[in-house]
Amino acid sequence: MLRNAMQPGNEKGSVKIHHEHRWDLSLSEAREIQKDLAQYVVEMPLDRPISAIAGVDVSVKANRVRAVVAVLSYPELEPIDKSVWEGGATFPYIPGYLSFREIPVLLNAIAGLRTEPDLFITDGHGRAHPRRFGLACHLGVLLDIPTIGVAKSRLTGIHEDPCQEKGCSVPLLDAKADECIGAVLRTRTGVKPVFVSVGHRVTLNDAVEITLRCTTRYKLPETTRWAHRISREWRVEGGEWRSEC
Repeated sequence: MLRNAMQPGNEKGSVKIHHEHRWDLSLSEAREIQKDLAQYVVEMPLDRPISAIAGVDVSVKANRVRAVVAVLSYPELEPIDKSVWEGGATFPYIPGYLSFREIPVLLNAIAGLRTEPDLFITDGHGRAHPRRFGLACHLGVLLDIPTIGVAKSRLTGIHEDPCQEKGCSVPLLDAKADECIGAVLRTRTGVKPVFVSVGHRVTLNDAVEITLRCTTRYKLPETTRWAHRISREWRVEGGEWRSEC
C-alpha cells in the first residue's frame, strides 16, 4: 500500500486508505465498524522480506493528541526515519475503542514518512480484542499492511503463566469461543510478559518471532521504545515541532 503511495526521491508521501469510514462516530457506530471490518483481517505468512519496521506512539494532553511513528531498520533495529503530527482529539478514551482515538492522527504522522515501513508494531492489541479488531487490526486493514499488536496488559482472554525465561510463551485463549487469540510472551527474563496478537497479514508465529527479535535489553520492542522516546523529546516552540534527539 504505502509502496505505491509514497512519492519517489525520498519525499514525504500520502496514505491510501482501504475500507475508508467516518471518524465522527457514536459508540454504537464504532462498534459496528469494528464488527464489519474484522472480516477483512487476514492471518497469513509474510509475503515479502522485512527491512523497515515501524513503531507508533500516541499521547494525549489537554485534549491534544500527539502521534509519533519511528521507523527502524530490520533486523539491525537502527532508527532510519520518524514523523510527528499533532491535532485535536476527536474520540473519547474508551477501552476497546482505542483505534478511533489514535488512528486519525497516526495516519497523518505516517503520511509524513520518507521511508516506507514493511510492517507496523502497535502499542496495543490486534486480534486479542473482544470483537477481534483492536488497534493493530484497524491500522493494518486500513493500510493493507502487515501489523502486529504488542500490548502491556490483557484486554480479554485467559491464559496460564509462561515460564520466567525470555522467549517463553503460552496461548491467550477465548474460552467461550474455544479460540486462540494471541500469545502471552516473556520478552525479558523475570519481567512481566507482553500480549502479542495478529494485526493483519501475519501469522501468530511470525508475530511472536518478530516481537522477540525486536526486544533486546528491555520488555517492549525497540520500535515502541523509539516512538516513546521521540515523543518525549519533541517539544512545541513557536508553534512548530522541533526535535531534541
